[in-house]
Amino acid sequence: MDLFFCSLSSGSSGNCYYLGNEFHGILIDAGISATSIRKFLQSRGIPMNVIMGVLITHNHTDHIKGLEVLIRKNCLPVFTTRAIWKSIPGYCRTIPHDCIREIPVKKKFHLAGFDIEAFPVCHDAPETIGFHISFGGKRITFATDLGHICETSAAYIKAANYLVIESNYDEEMLANGMYPHFLKARIRSDHGHLGNHQTSAFLADNFTDNLKDVYLAHLSRNNNTPETALNTLHKTLSLKGIVLNDRQRISVLDRNLPGEIIKLD
Repeated sequence: MDLFFCSLSSGSSGNCYYLGNEFHGILIDAGISATSIRKFLQSRGIPMNVIMGVLITHNHTDHIKGLEVLIRKNCLPVFTTRAIWKSIPGYCRTIPHDCIREIPVKKKFHLAGFDIEAFPVCHDAPETIGFHISFGGKRITFATDLGHICETSAAYIKAANYLVIESNYDEEMLANGMYPHFLKARIRSDHGHLGNHQTSAFLADNFTDNLKDVYLAHLSRNNNTPETALNTLHKTLSLKGIVLNDRQRISVLDRNLPGEIIKLD
């Protein structure tokens, strides 16, 4: 069965991802405007009426900016935990109650042909989750905001055939940059964001032939570049003697523009 992935936006200015099968699709986060989501989907040939729901990872603005308008105008269900829903700012409170679907962590639910399981990650929000999604024997994990990879999140990341994972900052760029000390400390903390070396080291330690695609996500505008993130990962893999096979792909998701529709083989 065919599975398709498209990043609509990935970064601290906004995050939104599309995952679809032959019949339906879902969105992971809605951190850009509802107008941009609709426009970006249409530019890739995806009409709004195929979207069956929106999964929300946490309450930060770059993950929910377009949520209220998107849901209100399209009557879509929203899937997140009770703690996350209660922490979402007041402007989202106009979302109709019958559109809200509270989900547990570490327990599967079904939507649009997908088996979906939320799992906890370490980030500085009241609660933050990643998603592990299965369809037709293919497994994709989204882990886009986490300060470190704990034992629980590691299990879901290692189970993926396709991985969307944060590689937020380059350690040297952050250290030498203009951010104030408290913000640098917050980003580096165990409840902040993953740096290039953290992500690369974990992947190098756990890389197998079962992992087909890696998409580096949520790159910082000021403390990283796509080239830096990719070079760090390739260098770390090389030092471990890891050589990609001809079916494995590593790429960086664009901060502001939608990528191409990718068929996950």
